[in-house]
Amino acid sequence: MPNLPRYFLLLLLTLGLTPLHAQSSSPSATAPAATPAQSLDQLGHQLDAVRSALKDKGAEAPLADLRNTALTVQDHASELASSLAPQMSALQAQLTVLGPPPAKGAPAEAPSVSAQRRQLNRASADLDAQIKQAQLLSQNALQLAAQITGMRNDQFQARLASRTASPFSSAFWAEPARTFPDDRLRLQELGTRCRDAWNEAWLPPNRLPLLLCLIAAALLLGVGRWLLERMLRVLATRRVPDGRLRRSAMATAVALSSVITTGLAAQLVYLGINWNDILDPDLDTLAAALVRLVFFAAFVTGLGRALLSAKRPSWRLPPMSDRTAQRLRPFPWLLGASALLLGLFERVSRTIGSSLPATVAARGLIALVISGLFGVALLRLRRPHHALLADEAVPAQRHLWVGLLGIAAAVGVVISWLGVATGFIALAYFVARQMLWVGVIVSTLYLLIHLVQDLFDTLLSPQGRSGQRLQAAFALSPNTLEQAAIVLGGVSRILLLLLAAAIVLAPFGAGPSDLIASAMQTFGSLKLGDLPIEPGSILTGVLVFAVGLALLRTLKRWLTDQLLPTTTMERGMQDSVVTLLGYLGGMLVFVLTLAALHVDLKSIAWIVSALSVGIGFGLQAIVQNFISGLILLAERPVKVGDWVSLNGVEGDIRRINVRATEIQLWDRSTMIVPNSQLITQNVRNVTLANALGRVSFKLPMPLDTDANRARTIILEALHEHDVTLGAPAPLVQLDSIDANCMVFSAYAYTNSPRDASGVKSDLLFRILERLREEKLPLIRPQDMLVRTLPASSAEPIDKP
Repeated sequence: MPNLPRYFLLLLLTLGLTPLHAQSSSPSATAPAATPAQSLDQLGHQLDAVRSALKDKGAEAPLADLRNTALTVQDHASELASSLAPQMSALQAQLTVLGPPPAKGAPAEAPSVSAQRRQLNRASADLDAQIKQAQLLSQNALQLAAQITGMRNDQFQARLASRTASPFSSAFWAEPARTFPDDRLRLQELGTRCRDAWNEAWLPPNRLPLLLCLIAAALLLGVGRWLLERMLRVLATRRVPDGRLRRSAMATAVALSSVITTGLAAQLVYLGINWNDILDPDLDTLAAALVRLVFFAAFVTGLGRALLSAKRPSWRLPPMSDRTAQRLRPFPWLLGASALLLGLFERVSRTIGSSLPATVAARGLIALVISGLFGVALLRLRRPHHALLADEAVPAQRHLWVGLLGIAAAVGVVISWLGVATGFIALAYFVARQMLWVGVIVSTLYLLIHLVQDLFDTLLSPQGRSGQRLQAAFALSPNTLEQAAIVLGGVSRILLLLLAAAIVLAPFGAGPSDLIASAMQTFGSLKLGDLPIEPGSILTGVLVFAVGLALLRTLKRWLTDQLLPTTTMERGMQDSVVTLLGYLGGMLVFVLTLAALHVDLKSIAWIVSALSVGIGFGLQAIVQNFISGLILLAERPVKVGDWVSLNGVEGDIRRINVRATEIQLWDRSTMIVPNSQLITQNVRNVTLANALGRVSFKLPMPLDTDANRARTIILEALHEHDVTLGAPAPLVQLDSIDANCMVFSAYAYTNSPRDASGVKSDLLFRILERLREEKLPLIRPQDMLVRTLPASSAEPIDKP
């Protein structure tokens, strides 16, 4: 029964949970916390130990470990200085409350107050000294880490430039043969320790957990991978839309299934062997490292299988023919085994402390194996011309970066083999190892770029379900979604490329963390005037700006569609309120973004000065139009929906923007009028005070027309129309009489000026029909006839 919790944990692990090794609580967890002075002393001793190890030429401590120690000291010292700062502020506040000591001749203060002031001053001085000491330790540790980095670079370059005898000479094999007995004894000793640990793990107290772990690992490797891949395939088929995203998701699922099943199986074997902590520290470190190597080797194999997809060509991401995929099918397994061999050799060599000649010989062999695999793969990619023509799915054009990678791989293979042949084993080993590492990084980058781009394209597709939801929720156009997908895909691609470059192009002897720390330190020291440029602050500012704009847009949409329509405000007033809220909200978002960027007035004083000069010369009209727009929204002499007339331009106001107002003319075209013109010039607002529409027209009729009858017919038509008003009542007047006709003037009113034109047309049609029925014609235009007499009939002209 005491082992029941362990068996329960083991059962959970067999179901696919991440195995965790139960560890006893550290004795230091209950130890009292160290004081700041003690912490500073400990950090100083650690830094002195690093300096001593650097000065000791015979020390075997790796420079990477010494650098990590220095960086740890730097982090702890910085944290200690930051933790002491609030205490310093509290002491200063207490001293401020007590005030300065009384001047000479002033009444003496209470002894308790003087004693408290002295105590606070003494504590403040001690705390200030500790803060300065912590800051000095942090700076010294950072400088020491930079010094170690330089030493690592020098050591790495010296190691690459070192040369041994050629493997074709007997001198090269003489040293490994001389040290082989010692290396064999160390290896046999390690094997004996591993065998003893296995035998102890197989004893009855540990046999059942080990047996269960081995069975679970076998099931994972045998059936588990097939079940996991099938489950992921079914999930992708049912949940992922058909298209490129499903293809990239399938490829990712294949890679992840290999990593999860193989790595978890290795972890289960390690857990079963070390169930009761039977491994000594060295073997435990070696076993844990071996599990990580299995994870990495499984990732290499799964990534290669996912990209080749020899069995399922429809899942294949690279533009590769089926014959080429079949040719390269065994290489993911071989490269994964090579990666495992490489890591296992390094870990075992470090554990047993193998001799230098044996290490050099083994590294030369590993370099030949890895570079040889790449060489054979390149040769298989170069197919004969008839095979190229026989392929059914040959890519029409190969990308430039693919050709460059192929050339770089070929050069790496040549350098590695020549390095081994000429005795530059370290250089050959480094090139082969970097070829494997770069290949894994590039393949991972290729898969992630396709996955992220396909994900954005699917989620933001105007025809997709998520895209339609976004359009409905945020009133986005299809073009906006497509542009967002392109922009997000491009940004993610740039970030992935930068991350890959940070890993691949790391300085010699340094890791990605060194490059990231150096980049953070470089960007952290950049300033724009007095404004510091910090990547974290910039990302925070961009996030605040984007979230603020999204919330502001949502609020404006809620006001426009839900709240304001339920009020008694007219449409123009509602638009004015929403527009003013947009201006105020935009200013608030801008201020919050500046606060997130840690910008103060001093930092942007020069920007304000430059803007003032620009406003004085070139931006005066823009600022004038902006202020005029605010006045239009506040005083509302014109509003959205009004019918205005300005300088011969007549139409409806559709929108009042920051700089100009949009007026829609009768032909549906839009006139852009600066806001300042609506403030400084005469504007006729036809619909400002609920003005009535007026219908007026004139009818010329012959002099013999019955005037009373004509007037009655016209008035009846005016009264009978549905839109004309009864008050003011329609009116018909005899406007004028001349030698040719009499002219009737008719007037009627409507509720809106916008109705006047249509009502006038209806009335004219109706009146003409009535007059025709009553046989009351309108006057016709008089024709002018010009007759020319012949010359023979002309009267003679008297001559003087």
